[in-house]
Amino acid sequence: MIIDTLLTPAELPALACRDLRATACVVFDILRATSTFVTALHNGAKEIIPVSEIAEAVALRNKMPDVRLAGERDGVKIRAALSGGLDFDFGNSPREFRPEKVRGRTIVSTTTNGTRALRACVGAKMILASSFLNLAATAKFLNTSPPEEILLVCAGTGAGVALEDVLAAGALAGLLGGEFSDATEIASRTFQSAKNELAAVIAGSQNARRLLAIPELRADVAFCSQRDIFKIVAAVQPDGALRAI
Repeated sequence: MIIDTLLTPAELPALACRDLRATACVVFDILRATSTFVTALHNGAKEIIPVSEIAEAVALRNKMPDVRLAGERDGVKIRAALSGGLDFDFGNSPREFRPEKVRGRTIVSTTTNGTRALRACVGAKMILASSFLNLAATAKFLNTSPPEEILLVCAGTGAGVALEDVLAAGALAGLLGGEFSDATEIASRTFQSAKNELAAVIAGSQNARRLLAIPELRADVAFCSQRDIFKIVAAVQPDGALRAI
């Protein structure tokens, strides 16, 4: 089994030309999209429908009035001024997605990088959303029936690398058996150098510093840095929705 890694979202467009039919893609957006999706599904959400643009989310709400809208731009919940008149129900904080608010619900989400990374993997044999919150469960699932190739996809920040995503990719690689590409070796060594002070290293990342400067979002950093508190695996289904399996 080959384990490759995309370290930055600048590499995502090339996936359109890559044969992914034997590949399991695992997408990481630790701060915060994939951490939020895993939390929502753990707390009983029926499904998450990831979309790239705000207009797509609003169009789905117009078609299906019962869905809940979630997402962010520049880390902040999408408000009417951005969406054309509609305040979104949730932002992108995992702490918002409490059981009493999400149980049985379909949630349509658009985020700056995470949902776009998931959508870029279309055509893969399997697409998983992972985080530190469910890392061991993801590894166990992949090790049970290993694909020919695993592609660890770091959603990043803007067009650049996000340290916390690289750390998660390196941590997952270490739980899998396979042949590492150079990019995976970079992720693995980055994690190994940080693992004994992981929460502090994540807190020093660019995304964490931005969140820590916003009082209502500060607690998200520590929440998303927790290891293996959820047992679920989050997978994109053939209809495009992300569900717990």
